[in-house]
Amino acid sequence: MEKAIIAPQIPVRRRNREHPFLRAALALGLLVACGYAGIFTIFQPNKNTLVKVPVNAQHILHKCASLNVVPGPPSNFHSREESDRYVAGTKATLIKNATIWTGNVDGLEVVLGDLLLDKGIIKAVGRVSTEELSAYQELTIILAHGAWVSPGIVDLHSHLGDSASPFLQGASDTNSVKGLVQPWLRSLDALNTHDDAYRLSISGGVTTSVVLPGSANAIGGQAFVIKLRPTEERTPSSMLLEPPFTFNGSGIIEVQPPRWRLLKRVVRLYDELQTLRSNFITPLRVIGENPSRVYSGTRMDTIWAYRQGYEEARKLKVKQDDYCAKAVAGKWNEVDEKFPDDLKWEALVDVLRGKVKIQNHCYEAVDLDGIVRLTNEFKFSSVSFSLSPFYWTADFARIVSKVAAFHHAHETFLVPDLLKKAYGHTPAVALFATNARYKREAYRGSEFAPRILADQGIQVVMKSDHPVLNSRYLLHEAQQAHYYGLDSNLALASVTSTPAKIMGQDHRIGFIRKGYDADVVIWDSHPLALGATPKQVFIDGVAQLEHPYTIAKPSAFQHVPKTPGFKEEREAALEYDGLPPLGPKKSFPGIVMFKNIGSLFLDKGHGIEQIFSPWTENNDSSDAIAPQIAVVENGKIVCIGSTSEECSSSAYLKAHIVDLDGGSLAPGLLSYGSSLGLVHISGERSTQDGTVPDGLTGKVPAILGGDLEAVIRASDGLLFSSRDALLAYRSGVTTGVTAPDSRGLLAGIGTAFSTGAAHKLVQGAVVQNEAALHVALSLSSSVSVSTQMAALRNLLLGGAKGDLGAQVTKVVEGKIPLVISVHNADIMASLVRLKEEVESVYKSKIQVTFAGATEAHLLAKEIGDSGIGVIVSPARPFPDDWERKRILPGPPLTQDSAITTLLAHNVTVGVGIVEAWAARNTRLDIGWAALESDGKISKAEAIALASSNLAKLLGLPSDTTSTLVATTGGTILDFESKVVGIVSAQRGVVDLF
Repeated sequence: MEKAIIAPQIPVRRRNREHPFLRAALALGLLVACGYAGIFTIFQPNKNTLVKVPVNAQHILHKCASLNVVPGPPSNFHSREESDRYVAGTKATLIKNATIWTGNVDGLEVVLGDLLLDKGIIKAVGRVSTEELSAYQELTIILAHGAWVSPGIVDLHSHLGDSASPFLQGASDTNSVKGLVQPWLRSLDALNTHDDAYRLSISGGVTTSVVLPGSANAIGGQAFVIKLRPTEERTPSSMLLEPPFTFNGSGIIEVQPPRWRLLKRVVRLYDELQTLRSNFITPLRVIGENPSRVYSGTRMDTIWAYRQGYEEARKLKVKQDDYCAKAVAGKWNEVDEKFPDDLKWEALVDVLRGKVKIQNHCYEAVDLDGIVRLTNEFKFSSVSFSLSPFYWTADFARIVSKVAAFHHAHETFLVPDLLKKAYGHTPAVALFATNARYKREAYRGSEFAPRILADQGIQVVMKSDHPVLNSRYLLHEAQQAHYYGLDSNLALASVTSTPAKIMGQDHRIGFIRKGYDADVVIWDSHPLALGATPKQVFIDGVAQLEHPYTIAKPSAFQHVPKTPGFKEEREAALEYDGLPPLGPKKSFPGIVMFKNIGSLFLDKGHGIEQIFSPWTENNDSSDAIAPQIAVVENGKIVCIGSTSEECSSSAYLKAHIVDLDGGSLAPGLLSYGSSLGLVHISGERSTQDGTVPDGLTGKVPAILGGDLEAVIRASDGLLFSSRDALLAYRSGVTTGVTAPDSRGLLAGIGTAFSTGAAHKLVQGAVVQNEAALHVALSLSSSVSVSTQMAALRNLLLGGAKGDLGAQVTKVVEGKIPLVISVHNADIMASLVRLKEEVESVYKSKIQVTFAGATEAHLLAKEIGDSGIGVIVSPARPFPDDWERKRILPGPPLTQDSAITTLLAHNVTVGVGIVEAWAARNTRLDIGWAALESDGKISKAEAIALASSNLAKLLGLPSDTTSTLVATTGGTILDFESKVVGIVSAQRGVVDLF
C-alpha cells in the first residue's frame, strides 16, 4: 500500500558519478528519520521526480541486507553466561579428577583436572579456582577418579524420531513419495517425540543428532539439528538446536545473524534396503532404482532434476538480486511492495547464497563425479556487497555454500582427488565402519576408507543412519575405524568435533571448552576401547541417566587400544579398486608350529575350556603359564608345550613357524541369523538364492508336491566365495549356518558350510548338509498368530506328508532341532505350551531353539525349565518393531543383559546376527557380551556363545568347533588382536593371511 504527498519539483544538477552506497544510505537514512510519520514519498532531487516508497521499505532493505550475510553465531556468543537451552533450577555440577579429552589441538589435547558445568554451559576446564566454587551454595560433585570425559557424541546422519522405533505405520515419516526434488520438506515436521530410541541413544553417549529426511528423493528436504534431551515442553521444536528461522507467523523469518541450514540430497541408483523397515522376520529384498519410489528414472534423470531445481532457484535469486539492487538504489518506483520469494524454492536459493550445508547421500564414483560437476556448474555461491543498514562497505565477499559432506560414500576412498575438485572446498566424508556390500553401490566399500581418506587430508565422520545402525552404538563405529587404522584423535573426533564442524555448530558443541554447551560424557573406559559405556551423560548440563549401572573395567581398558597393522590390506584395497583378494596368502598342508601362544581355548566336548592363559607378574591364576608353542600337523594339534621339552622332535624343526606374539588359539566361530551363504549382494536379486514361497498366503507350486509335502533345503542354494563370507573367515568365523530365506511360517532345512571354501565341491565346504528344521512366527505375518500356531501344531502332530513329514518326524523323535525365529514373549509362551503338548503326545523330548528372541528374557525361567535354547540376534537389542519393543538394554540402563539373564536360568545361549555384513564382527559381539556381564561370562563361555553353544542349538556335530583360529595381540575376543591364520581339521591345512 502506498501514499503520495505532492512535493515541489526542484531542479538539481546531476553529478557525473554518484556512489550507489551513498544513495542507499541516504534513502535508508530518510526512512529511519521519518519513521512511520506518514511520509512515504521521497523527492529525488537529482532526477526531478517523485519516488513512491512502500510502507514496508525499511523491512525490504533489512531483508536485502541479510540475503548474503554469512551464517554463524552472534559475535558475543562465547561471552554468554547462560545457554539458550538452560533448564532453570538445574544445579551446577563439578566433575573432579577427570581425564578430559577436549577435542582441541586436532584432538590431541588431554587435560587432567576438573570440569565445572552451570547454566547449561561449561564454566571451567582443568583447574577450577576456589573463588569460582565459592559462588555456589548448591553444587553437585562427581568424583571421576580419573575416568575419561569427552564431549557428547554427535550423529551427523540420523533419522531418529522420523523413522520410528518401534516401527509403526502411523509414526514413521522418513520418505515422501510426492516428488523427486522437494527442498521444501522439513524433517522437523515429522519428528516423533515418543520414539523409544532417544533414551537408548543417550545411554550410548549421543547428545546431538542431525535428523535428515529420507533417501527416496533426489532432494529429500531440510534437515534439523536436535538435542536428545527430553524437554518439559515435550515438542519437536523444543528439541531444536539453533533453528535457522522462526516458525511463528505466516512466513519464514530468518534468525539474525543467520544460522546454518542443512539440506539432504541423494544421488544413487538402487534402493537402500535398511531404510525400508521390514515388519517381517528378515529384511525385505527390494530391487529397483532409488528414485523409483517416487519417479521412474535413471542417474541421468536425477542429475537433470537437480539442474532443473537449481535453475528455478537461480532464476529466483536473480529476481531477488535485481529487486534489492533497485531498492538499495532508491528506485522504489521500479519495485513491488512484495519481495520476490517462493516457499518451494527458498531453500535452494539459500544454497546458491552460501547459507546451506548440503549433506549429500552419494555412493559411487560416477555419482560423486556428477555432484562435483554440479557444484562447479552452479558454483553454489554469490558474489555480492554487504547491504546492512547499519554499516556500509564496498568490499566484495565471496560466500561459498558447501557440499558439507558426502554420506555413505563407499567409493570416496578411491577418488580423493575428485573430492578436492568440488567447488569452494573439499567435502567431508560420512561413513559406516564395516557395513557394506548390501547393494551394488556399497559393494566396494572398505573398512580402511577412514584411514585412507584421512591420509589424503579429508575430514572423516562416522555415522549411524539410525535406525539402520542403532545410534546408541555410534561410538563403536569410531572404535572400528580406529582398529582399521584411523588415528585415535581423528577417530574420536569423527563422532564429536568433526561432525560439529560439518554441521556448523562447532561454536557450541563437539568440544570441551569454556562457554560451550555442557554436553559431556563420563566413560567407564577409554572411549575407543571395546564396550566403552557412559557412567553419566550431560545434555545442557542436565544429567540424563537417573540410576546408571556401571562396571569397573580393567586398567588395560583405560588407555587407547593398540591397533594391529593393516598396511598391506590397505594398499591392496586401493590396488584392486576396492575389491582386493580375500583368500589366504598360503595354505600349509604339512607341519606348522605356532610359538609365543599366550592362551589356548579348546572344545572338550562339553563346552569351551581355557587350557592355559598368559602369565604375567600380577596373574595369580593357577593355569597361567609362560608363552607356549603348539605344533599342528594336517590341521590338527599334535603337541602343546615348550620349545625345549615336549615339542622338540626333529620332525617339528622343519615346520613353518608362526609367531603369535602372545596371541591365542581358539575354536572357530559360527554365524547364524543372516542370509550369509545364500547371497552376494542383498539388494540384487540376481546375486542371491531367493525366497521360499509362503504356504500360508499363497499356493505352493504343484511340482513341489503341495502345501504340506515339500521341504526346501538351504544346501541346494549355497553360494560360496561371497565377500561377506570371506571377510567373516578372515575374522575367525569359520562356519556359516543358514536356513532358506522365507517370509512365511515354514523355511526349511538349514545347512552349515565353510565360509572360506571356494565352492561346494571343495573338501570340507559343506560342514553338514542337513541340520535343523526352521520355522518363523511373527506378529507381522500376513496371517494371525493363532493361524500360524495352528499350522505349526498341525505340522508337529502329523499333518505333514512326504519329505516334509519325514523331517518333522525327525524333530518329534529328537533327532534334529526345531529352530523357531520368534521375538515376541507372548508367542514364545504359546510355543512353550505347544512343546509340552507335542511331547505329551509322542512321549519324548524334542529339541527347540528360539532364534532372534528379543523378549526371551521376560520368560527366562520358563524357557530354562522347558529346556529350550535361545539364539539372541542381534547380540545388543533394539526395538525395531512392536514384537521387539520390550528389550533388556543392559548397562548403563539395566544391570543385566538378555544374555546374562538367560544364562542365569540355565538356558543354553548362542549369539547370532541379522545381516550378512555383520558376520565379521561376531568376535567383537561376544567379547562385548563378556565385558558388560561384569564377570558373569568368562572368556571361554563368551567363545562358546558363538561356537559350541551355537553348534548344539543348530543341530551340528561336536567336531564343528575343531577348526582353530590363530590371533596375534590377544585372544579372539580382544579388540587389539588380529586373525592371522585358520587351522582346518576338515581340510587338513593351515590357512595364513
